[in-house]
Parts: sequence; C-alpha cells; structure tokens
Amino acid sequence: MRTEAVPNRPGNAWKASPRPADGRTFPGRLALGLLAASLAVPPHAAEAASLAIARDAETEALVQDYAAPLFKAAGIRSNSIQILLVQDPRFNAFVADSQRMFINTGTIVDSATPNEVIGVLAHETAHLAHGDLAGLRQAIESTKSAVLVGALIGIGTAIAGSLAGGGSEFGAAGAGITAGSMQIGERSLLAYQRTQEAAADRSAIDYLNASGQSGAGMLKTMKRLANDSLLSARDADPYIQSHPLPAERVVTLENLIKKGKYPSRIDPPELQRRHDLVRAKLAAFTMTPQQVGRRYPASDTSLPARYARAIAAYRTGALAPAIKKIDALIEAEPDNAYFWELKGQALLEGGKPRDSVAPLRKAVSLAPRSGLLRIMLGQALVASGNDADMEEAVKNLTVGLQSDPDVPNGYRFLARAYAMKKDLAMAELTTAQGLFAEGNVKEAQAHASRAQAKLKPGTPAWLRADDIVSYKPPKSR
Repeated sequence: MRTEAVPNRPGNAWKASPRPADGRTFPGRLALGLLAASLAVPPHAAEAASLAIARDAETEALVQDYAAPLFKAAGIRSNSIQILLVQDPRFNAFVADSQRMFINTGTIVDSATPNEVIGVLAHETAHLAHGDLAGLRQAIESTKSAVLVGALIGIGTAIAGSLAGGGSEFGAAGAGITAGSMQIGERSLLAYQRTQEAAADRSAIDYLNASGQSGAGMLKTMKRLANDSLLSARDADPYIQSHPLPAERVVTLENLIKKGKYPSRIDPPELQRRHDLVRAKLAAFTMTPQQVGRRYPASDTSLPARYARAIAAYRTGALAPAIKKIDALIEAEPDNAYFWELKGQALLEGGKPRDSVAPLRKAVSLAPRSGLLRIMLGQALVASGNDADMEEAVKNLTVGLQSDPDVPNGYRFLARAYAMKKDLAMAELTTAQGLFAEGNVKEAQAHASRAQAKLKPGTPAWLRADDIVSYKPPKSR
C-alpha cells in the first residue's frame, strides 16, 4: 500500500453531524461559495486542498468487485468510473465528478461486513446515475442568480431611501432584503441537496435488490451515524442541513428494506474472508503498531490478525521477523498474490531489491491483470541494477502503466530502465509522461521536446511526445 496526493475538495456525504464540521451554520454571504467549493468545484480548481490517495492492488480489486454489480444495476459502465481510496480514518465516501468516486480507508476498517461498504457504494452510485453533481451545479448557478437579484433590490432600496431623505430606515430595509435573499437562497439550495440525498438512498436500495443483495448493511451504517449524531441533532434545524437527518433516513430505509427481496441475505463466505483480510491490511498500514497490537492481539490466531501483525512488523523496520511472519502467511495460502506482494514490498523497501524480484514475479503470475503489481515488479527489477533484467522491467512497467496510467512513480522507473538500455529518446519521453501525470506540464513539455528530437517523426512514440508538446491547459473559469 502506497500513498500519493491528488487535488480535490470533497463533500462529507456520510457525515454523522447534521451541522458543518465546525458546528456553525453557513453564514449567508459565504454559504453558496462554500457549498460550491465542497461539492461542485472541478478538480483542477481546488489547489488549496489535497487528498492522500492510498494505492493498493488488493483493496482496489475488492472494492471494484463490490461496485461492479451496483454499476450494472444502475446502467453504468464499470470501466468508466474510477474508485479512489482516501487514506483517512473517518467514515466517508463521496463523488467528485461524473467519473470518480472516493471512499475513505476508515469506511472499510469500520465496516464489519462487505454489505456495509456495498451499501455506501450503492448510495454513491445513485449520485453518479442521477447526475447529481451536474444538477447541483445548475442549482447553485440558479440560486446565485436569485440571490444577486435580491441583493440588487436591497441595494436599490437603500439608495432610493437615501435619495428621498429616508435616512437609516431605508438603509436597514435594504440590508434586510439583501440578507433575507441570501438566507432564502441558502435554504433553497440545501433543500435541493436533501432531495438528492433522499433519492440516492431509495435508488441504492433498488440497486441492492437488483443485484441480489440486502440493504441491511446500509441500514446498520445509517443507524450508527444516527447514534453518533444524537446530541448534535437534538436542536438541529432540519431546514439548514445538506442531508436528511440520520434518524429520518433510518425510518425510510427500514421501510424500503422490509419491502425488498433480500432483507436478511448475508455476504458469501469468500467475500467476507477477503473483506476481513483487507480490513486488517488497512488497519495495519494506517494505525500505529501499538493500535494494531490492541486490535489484533497475539492471542488472535486468525489469518487477518496474522496479516496485520506481519505488516506492523515490516513497518517498524524489523525485516527478519516480518519476513518470517509473511512466510507463514504464504504457507497458509500459497496462491494468495497479495501475500507474495507483501513479501516483495518488504524486501524492496528493506534495501534488498534483488531478493524482492522472485516474490513479486510470483505475485504477478497469480494476478497478471494488476497494473500496480507489475509496476512494483518493474521497480524491483530496475532497483536490482542488473542490465539483463531491463527488458523484463520495461515490459512490466509498460503493461502496468497501460492499465494504470496514473502512477507517476512508474514512469520514473520506466525512464531509468530505458536509460540503462541506452535508449535515451524513450527515457526522455517516459520522463515527460510521468511529469505530465503529476501535472507538471512545463517540465513535461521540455522533456517531450527533447524526446521528439531523438525520435523518428510520425512514429507512435513521436506522436505521444507531440501530444504533450502541443498540449494547452484549459483556461480556468
């Protein structure tokens, strides 16, 4: 599991508190701007915030398997949606645009069953299927226009009063009209969001029924959020919330689930097993070793607990004890690609790149479609420094980046592999591609220009370089 940052600014779609995080309602003048920033800002415009995106082949494969039947039920092509894992212990998931869904690591760690996570994904799938972000953007623009008209009327009232000698009374009336229009606009927009959220809950249950799954996990999640928000919701004004109050959502879901086809269906044992392993893995990678020890004590001899303790040992730098624990995992499940991956990663990051190659080759052989595993194998081959392995490194890094192009680190190792093969043109090109993937367009174009000078015009590589050289960033609105 590795972490990288991407620009974004999410909304808190599954928050327990019915109020903003700081406990205040949005002030009238700022409300529309804050809602637009948290829910409707395009990714390239959110320079002020970034998310720590965790990349892990095992977790991503599991989440994709959770989402696939939901996307099918919603009429969404699975390959059109990217699901990203946010390294954050809080329970949350959200959509940022029509092609990306985000889920926090804490959501998986805190969910005892696959069905709880699947319920969350079903709700977010509904937002994608309904086109809710596009609708929200339109609602924001419409509300802004209405607020602007109200503000102009208020200003006009104040000016007219001043010209007529009306003094402070007209000024106060104008200010009241302006403030009132802002409050009305805010409440109108929040009401629109509540309608979207309620519709997403209903559609989520439809998708679960259509895919032969229960809504019980979604209900369990909502009950937990309702319990968490009991104190803050006691005096909450339901008209200034962006979501229906959790207690209201619980009642609605209970009624929908009772009418459903599979109210008590449980997850298949194999899916539960994979879920338990991923929960242990995420906990071990995101918690301190002490926290891992309390969550998975030595007395717990289950495979997930042993997995967590092996990861914790490797993260503390105790390589020999970690490898011993990982080898025991492999002995228990020799065909588990991700146990082999963990051994390879531990050796690679422990300064033994040549020793890491064999377990990573085994991991790739067991999960050949994983781009991340191929990229890690390519990294190990490059780091081993053996010129004879560079062709294999280039092959694995190229295939891995084709299936997972948003891994800048992969391009850097591919560039090194080409350089070790004395292919400087391709080294320049892949360096340019990596910089471009990171958003460093200026430097990417400089390397792409140097690559073009060394490449034969019209070849696929020359055309890829030309795409970067010719790229013009979109004008910000």
